[in-house]
Amino acid sequence: MDAQILHSGFDGLKFTIQTDIPPALRAELVAAKDLAKKTHSDCIVDFGPIKLSVTNKGARGFTAHTGDHGGVWLFQDPEDRIPNNPGITVDFRAFGLATSGLEGAEQHFRACMVAFGIPYVETQLRVARADFAVDFLAPWFEPNRDCLVVPPGTKVTEYTGVDETATVSSGARVTGLRAGAVANRQIAIYDKRAEVIQSNKLGWLTIWNAASTAIGKPPLDLTDRNTSQVWRFELRLGSKQLRNRFELRNWQDIRSTIGDAFTDATKRIRYCEPTHDRNRARWPTHDLWRLFEAVIGNDLRHNCCGVLPSDVIQANRAAKMRELDAQICGLFVSRAAISGVSSAEFSDFMESHVEALLRTVEEHPASLEERLAKAQNRYRLAD
Repeated sequence: MDAQILHSGFDGLKFTIQTDIPPALRAELVAAKDLAKKTHSDCIVDFGPIKLSVTNKGARGFTAHTGDHGGVWLFQDPEDRIPNNPGITVDFRAFGLATSGLEGAEQHFRACMVAFGIPYVETQLRVARADFAVDFLAPWFEPNRDCLVVPPGTKVTEYTGVDETATVSSGARVTGLRAGAVANRQIAIYDKRAEVIQSNKLGWLTIWNAASTAIGKPPLDLTDRNTSQVWRFELRLGSKQLRNRFELRNWQDIRSTIGDAFTDATKRIRYCEPTHDRNRARWPTHDLWRLFEAVIGNDLRHNCCGVLPSDVIQANRAAKMRELDAQICGLFVSRAAISGVSSAEFSDFMESHVEALLRTVEEHPASLEERLAKAQNRYRLAD
């Protein structure tokens, strides 16, 4: 059946920065938070072109935001730090990502850091989460948890409302599915029209109608569900995927490799058309999932390099091991030649010489642990 794509793009992006806010910024935030508590409303502080709305929340820090098209900023109080937590977290808002994309988010981030007077370097950045969504106009569709093919052990939740997570009751219309964990890999398929109506976020209707108008279609009438039913397919990747598997850290990593991470996820979670085949892996892919994969592949084609960082690491390690083995063999041949060892005696010479090498290692002024650690730091070829 036909489905119209009304929107596609990043819907969430979260970074942490391993640094503390400077004293001048802390003083501004303390005063603004106190005023927010007294007035029971956000206190807006001007930092040049940036307007920061400081809330009265944050038990041991400060919670603020830069508007619907900016981000939510969490600042730890450097005088009351929570151990092992990042000093700064910024969670970019969906509308800003929908209208300005990754480039706009990066520009906003860098402008804010300059305006706030926070010094940092790229190595202090950590990407914690990234969400990519596609909105389909498909009144004929209804999610079915049996169609989800996910890795073993993945939790699948079926729900009947925007804020509900309970399994749907008998006879209720399914409004969404969610599978996986946010910290790792999660797919959410849900009724975006219902969420827009309930939360009154009509900015999405503006985005959808612009897409409809662009292809000569009439605007959506949200009062008529049969003609305005929008389903969102949203893929969410957490730190286990972004940092641990794909080794994404900063903005450059996001620009170059985020497409690989999302493409990989669409191969591990699928929405399918069930058949009588008991092997779910052989079920054909649902038409909407095929479209979802195609959009991710097209929209993120400039954010792919096609190779996992772990594959590169393994290849580099194997190459270095071959290089060192060749050097060791050459040194052994030279040592055997100096000792007058024949080719027939070479194997026995190698075995007997290991004990002499071990004694040399033990007699070295630096411990073996120190030398191994130094070598590991020099090559940095670990996973």
